[in-house]
Amino acid sequence: MIADLLQVPDELSARVPAEQRGPGLGRDAVRLLVSRGAAEVGHHTFGDLPDLLAAGDVLVVNTSRTLPAAVDGRVGDGRGRGEPVVVHFSTRADRWHPAGRAVAGRWAVELRSPDGHGSTRPRAGGPAGTVVRLPGGARLVLEGPVDPGSVRLWWARVTGARVAELMRRHGRPIRYGYTDREQPLAAYQTVFAVDAPGGGSAEMPSAARPFTPELVAPLVSKGVQFAPVALHTGVASAEAFEPPYPERFVVPPVTAWLVNAARPGAGRRRAAGSAPSGRIVAVGTTAVRALESAAGADGRVRAAAGWTDLVVTPERGVRAVDGLLTGLHEPTASHLLMLEAVASVTADGEALRRAYAAAVRGRYLWHEFGDLHLVLPD
Repeated sequence: MIADLLQVPDELSARVPAEQRGPGLGRDAVRLLVSRGAAEVGHHTFGDLPDLLAAGDVLVVNTSRTLPAAVDGRVGDGRGRGEPVVVHFSTRADRWHPAGRAVAGRWAVELRSPDGHGSTRPRAGGPAGTVVRLPGGARLVLEGPVDPGSVRLWWARVTGARVAELMRRHGRPIRYGYTDREQPLAAYQTVFAVDAPGGGSAEMPSAARPFTPELVAPLVSKGVQFAPVALHTGVASAEAFEPPYPERFVVPPVTAWLVNAARPGAGRRRAAGSAPSGRIVAVGTTAVRALESAAGADGRVRAAAGWTDLVVTPERGVRAVDGLLTGLHEPTASHLLMLEAVASVTADGEALRRAYAAAVRGRYLWHEFGDLHLVLPD
């Protein structure tokens, strides 16, 4: 594992969006590390992306919009001031959820403690029955842990307000301590984000953030196609190698058609080891999780919607994805298992280690406002 070999210096955290790092810069002013199979890595700018893709390639993009999912509150029933907390609204339950104990109207939430600098620090949730007073007279009551083995995420119900309206009026984007300052919600939306009733992500599908209309146009002109999926992400895992929780996803029929048309007979061809006519490149780990949740053992993708608890690992492998455009992940993040699965399509695990070592040497920036990594077949 990369975690055994790599330390990422704190100064390589991207503290502000790219467009705020200097005059005349835009969202696309980030660097792009490129891994091609087992070959040595290449160093590019994000503007080089049209030159790195080919006609017939398909970029699978997550259209989930980012929610203002952080809301201030105080623990207690109102008879005293109470402990200040920040509620991170992670995932809305609907009629069914793989955890089995949530019903419609409940949310998976994380309680955090303010750190005095505009961000938060970890705080254990619970116990059941804890009341959190929210703005406008609303109240949140913790009911039980999402995972019985963890006290981080809890199912909760809100009374006195609709959560969507509560977030719209009083919420802000989730912010972590490595950032310099609070950013407007627009800074966390991607060019692909669309409004969907009841949909949205607690955290930005950040791999798509550097895309701009000015960059999408030459990609389309070249013959690169865009295929939408939606995966509504919850809060990021706080523990080392903690797998992602179940999340809602949609793979529409048009995307299934585009992917299958680009690589007909995908299962047979992949088994034979020859290159597909069009590469399926997921933009972000969220797009991988959504698309692979709709892929059969034969590699063909079928329209699907619902909840996914899929965890993509090197042992499970990938069935529909040939490449990945993603940010640089912490060495202890479970997302690295997914990267190893994608990289292992055409190379061994050493290729990913070499790429991350090159990123540290090259002073690439980490996290949601940072630089990107493009993993392609050789």
